[in-house]
Amino acid sequence: MSLVRLNIKGISYSQTQNGAYALILSEVGGDRKLPIVIGAFEAQSIAIALEKEIRPPRPLTHDLFKNFSDRFDITVKQVIIHKLVDGVFYSSLICERDKIEEIIDARTSDAIALALRFDAPIFTYKNILEKAGIYLQGEDQQQKEKEENQEEIISEELLTDDIEISKEDNNYKKLSLSELESLLSQAVQNEDYEKAARLRDEISKRH
Repeated sequence: MSLVRLNIKGISYSQTQNGAYALILSEVGGDRKLPIVIGAFEAQSIAIALEKEIRPPRPLTHDLFKNFSDRFDITVKQVIIHKLVDGVFYSSLICERDKIEEIIDARTSDAIALALRFDAPIFTYKNILEKAGIYLQGEDQQQKEKEENQEEIISEELLTDDIEISKEDNNYKKLSLSELESLLSQAVQNEDYEKAARLRDEISKRH
């Protein structure tokens, strides 16, 4: 079976459904997207790895795994999402030490959090993408709007939009750059990385 490479498109979140999150992976060289429901901790860990400028005061579990692996010269070469059963994705870490390759089972959310820290590529099999992917095709505007509506419906089935977060983001727009940077530093110290990521987004818009 042929492998398809995936990139991380983003993370959707909701505080109204017991911390449910959806990680959206996109097909490299294609238009399909693969939504995967993940836990709050894993979503937080992935978001921190994506936001290079946010540095936790203490290492998270995935950071600890990375530090441990570096110390013993273990490298994660790639991640493969290899199975989908009853809506649950199964993944493997392809690791290497002393030129010896080992395969380790992992939850997909953990595997992707580690892939980011090792700069390792993420793959899945073509049949999994065909089964669970959201397939976008066609170039005319009407078709695009139809597909965007379909994607929105699928996202809503996974999560409910968090209105309170949107209100908080709007409040950030009223703050000065120095005030935003002060709040960002405080959020990182408090290990509130979701808030820190939103503050970083607002700061990036100002530059």
